[in-house]
Amino acid sequence: MALAVRQHAVLGLDQLRGLGLTANAARKRARRLELHRIHPGVYSLVPPQLLTRNGHWMAAVLACGPGAVLSHRSAAALHDIRRTERANIDITVPGRSGRRHRGIDVHRSTTLSAADVTVVDGIPCTTAARTLFDLAEVVNRRAVERAYDQAEIVGVFDLRGLEDQIARNLTRPAARMVRSVLEQHYLGSTPTWSELEEAFLALSRRLGLPDPRVNCWIDLGDGGPMICGDFVWHAQRVIVETDGGRTHGTHQARERDPRRDQRAIVAGWKPIRTTWRQVIRRPRELEPTLLALVGRRPQAA
Repeated sequence: MALAVRQHAVLGLDQLRGLGLTANAARKRARRLELHRIHPGVYSLVPPQLLTRNGHWMAAVLACGPGAVLSHRSAAALHDIRRTERANIDITVPGRSGRRHRGIDVHRSTTLSAADVTVVDGIPCTTAARTLFDLAEVVNRRAVERAYDQAEIVGVFDLRGLEDQIARNLTRPAARMVRSVLEQHYLGSTPTWSELEEAFLALSRRLGLPDPRVNCWIDLGDGGPMICGDFVWHAQRVIVETDGGRTHGTHQARERDPRRDQRAIVAGWKPIRTTWRQVIRRPRELEPTLLALVGRRPQAA
């Protein structure tokens, strides 16, 4: 069925009726395992354990009725702006009512409009702007910053769209956080690529250091290739490398990293290397070095 292919192997009961299959016939096919019930009124052509993530998302949308769309954390993952490992799926439905289903977190909205809805990979979902706005009510501020950085990197960040969301949703708690992030966070400046980098950035902020540029390219001016520093303070000419075992524990890295540091030192930079164990288990060993080389952020008058 072409429709089932477009919908990641899932179909709603109304769609099955449109293909000439009654509800009773669908139930009989489900008993014969020719169809597989995912939610009430939603069936899959493959067993649930073989259904893809997109198939489960599409099934959740169909289960929640007309106008339902993938949203919040699930839509952020679909837009490739924030990963999620949650088992539950976020769905937004228009209005104040909506059916409840196991494994689905239903968000009810009276402000959801056609302009807030798009389709990605065949799945109806909130636009990137609406998704970034909604995220601010279900994750912490730093997670919001990371999502905004990633949206900027993948090219879906929409400032006008976010400003429109704030204007139409002034009473929602998300409005204050989104406005604050837009005013205070330099978009694209802290796109951490690992949990180790995220832990180091948290340590830096806890010390009150100025925010560094993250994963920033530097031309050392020696005719050699540019280097990418994990955390870079240009004014202080400090580079911090968070050495994870996967990328820095190889023979190639052990040969490359010292030469890179030597080039940086000759160019007037101060390269520092730290590890997961030090950042997480022994941060007090690292803190005096950072404070001495970078210094605290100036206090506002």
